[in-house]
Amino acid sequence: MNMQAPSSGVLAPPPPRTLEEMHLPIVMMRDVLLKTMFRKNVETVPRVARALCLPAGVTQELIDLAREQALIEATGQRGAELSGEMGYQLTDNGRARALDALAQSEYYGPMPVPLEIYAEQVKRQSIRNIQITRDRLTAAMGDLVLPPDLISSLGPAVSAGRSILMYGPPGNGKSSISNGIRDAIGDRIYVPRAIEYSGQVITVYDPIVHTAAEEQEDDPTQLRRSANRFDSRYVRCERPTVITGGELSLDMLDLVYNPTARTYQAPLQLKATGGVFIVDDLGRQAEPPQKLVNRWIVPLEENRDILALQSGEKFEVPFDTLVVFSTNFHPNEIFDQAALRRIFFKIKIDGPNQENFLKIFALVARKKKMPLSEPALVHLLKNKYPTINNTFANYQPVFLIDQMISICKFEGIPYQMSPELIDRAWANMFVKDEKIVK
Repeated sequence: MNMQAPSSGVLAPPPPRTLEEMHLPIVMMRDVLLKTMFRKNVETVPRVARALCLPAGVTQELIDLAREQALIEATGQRGAELSGEMGYQLTDNGRARALDALAQSEYYGPMPVPLEIYAEQVKRQSIRNIQITRDRLTAAMGDLVLPPDLISSLGPAVSAGRSILMYGPPGNGKSSISNGIRDAIGDRIYVPRAIEYSGQVITVYDPIVHTAAEEQEDDPTQLRRSANRFDSRYVRCERPTVITGGELSLDMLDLVYNPTARTYQAPLQLKATGGVFIVDDLGRQAEPPQKLVNRWIVPLEENRDILALQSGEKFEVPFDTLVVFSTNFHPNEIFDQAALRRIFFKIKIDGPNQENFLKIFALVARKKKMPLSEPALVHLLKNKYPTINNTFANYQPVFLIDQMISICKFEGIPYQMSPELIDRAWANMFVKDEKIVK
């Protein structure tokens, strides 16, 4: 059954209608029910359904199954405020079973989604289904002044949803461009709260990584569900973006096992499924860049990743992520040719020419309410930039103007630029190469 997501081209995951459609082990579902009732003290079908993120009908089936096993008993109707709903509680055997199950795994709450069912949803909302127009990508770059040929290179790379390597001298907006790519994608997908593989629970939804879209909450007591007509074990989110830098290490790409709770947390790239994974400052990590990229070879080529449980058992998960590598090093310095072949798009981000530099300078000045001064600009271009071989960078206008603003505030004068203020600002942009006498 296909379901169209509201205000989105992404097909929503349909809610399960029966226990059989859950495709989870019956004992596992029963134990999650018992642990949830024990930990959250929920007693009616609507409250249990909300805690498990399941439809009321499926929840009732599960409760009836536990009643047949003498683990749950009915306590009668629970009052007018709950529309006379039948109440349930754990029996002594049910509490004993809940405690035993908690000793094996502390996980309770939203019922996990089987990995194979989640894999089907990944295909429905693939990052490779997105088509980005030139206008949309340009608009997402905000105030960045980029040459038209750069947008021409970025557009097909983003639309393909494949890996991108951006390289070039520092300070020219590679990180900002990465964020612009994220903003250009801009639609919503469904992220599972947790997935299940081989009886193990792996939590995926992470409020730090995922931005949930506001949804009208359904009332589980109503026969007609009006708002969230999708499987509520998922959270409807903006396409995720994971940004890492020099702190990235190989073990951050593995499952994280919590020995106390006996559950797993998804690694960064699995949390980024359907979105963007940005590796900034490649070459600054403790791991050699070649080693990091080698870890991505199978995912980048085969759209699947391989993870391992504590037992050593390995299994496949979908890899549907736009990976953006950003580095200040030339690719030939940090990769061999085999690794470079695995990265589909290589885009050099150069500094601006003088014309674009002046455009950026004027744009920043206007935004920061700094009046432009022709003598100051002439002094900057004729006397300062020749000392660094006229090497322009995108960060320099912001740096210089912010410096002049700070000086004006300190001196108690209106915002202004002059050759003298340019000299003072310039002095803070570079450090002289000189020996320090100890």
